[in-house]
Order: sequence, then structure tokens, then C-alpha cells
Amino acid sequence: MSYTDIGKETGLSTSAAQQRVRRLEQRGAIKGYHARVAPEAIGLELTAFISIKPFEPNQPDDHPERLREIDEIVSCYSVAGDANYLLKVQVANTAALEVLLARIRAVGGVSTQSTIVLSTPYEDRPPAI
Repeated sequence: MSYTDIGKETGLSTSAAQQRVRRLEQRGAIKGYHARVAPEAIGLELTAFISIKPFEPNQPDDHPERLREIDEIVSCYSVAGDANYLLKVQVANTAALEVLLARIRAVGGVSTQSTIVLSTPYEDRPPAI
């Protein structure tokens, strides 16, 4: 949105909207701006969540660093529960997912459990303010 549009939506002048946005950026409330790419438009038809846990419980907890270079992993969440981390991945198809799972197991030294996404009714909703 332009600052003029933000001002109209919030009842502020354009300059006041610009100042507020700038302050939010400086405070870190706005982390950045980016393009949202439709994964299916670039051949990534399948989204899955993969929970991982180390084979050995006393293994160093460096899995995010070990897996950082795997481009198919789009998000990595540290979680409570049975798994240590939950990975969101995007791949072309189930064959590509199978190859990715083998790679994650080898690179991360972890066991995996997968959930394939069938549809996404909504995603990345802004927090209620």
C-alpha cells in the first residue's frame, strides 16, 4: 500500500502514516517487505511438514545449522513435544519428497515423520493487533 492509502485506511495524513511506518520499522515491529511467490507457479506442487528428532538424545542440538543449506526447507520451527523441530518444505512431487527425506536424515542425523499438505485454506495471516 502507498502511504496515502495507509493514511486513508487509518484516518492519518500521508506524512503521519509514513512516520508511523518508519517508527515501526525502527522498533523492529515490521521486519521487512517481500514478494510472495506461488510455489506451484515455479513447479513446487507439494508442501509438507517434517518433524525431526535426533537418533541419539545426547546429540548436539545443531540441526538448524546442519540443514540450513537445504533449499527445499522454507521454515524451521523449534517445537515442544515428541519432535525437536518442525520443517516446512516445498518440493515438486512425492518422489522429490522421498529424496529430500533421505537427505535430511543423512545431513541431520535425525529420524523424520512427514505430513503432506492437501490444501491451504489460509496462511501467513497477520497477528491481531
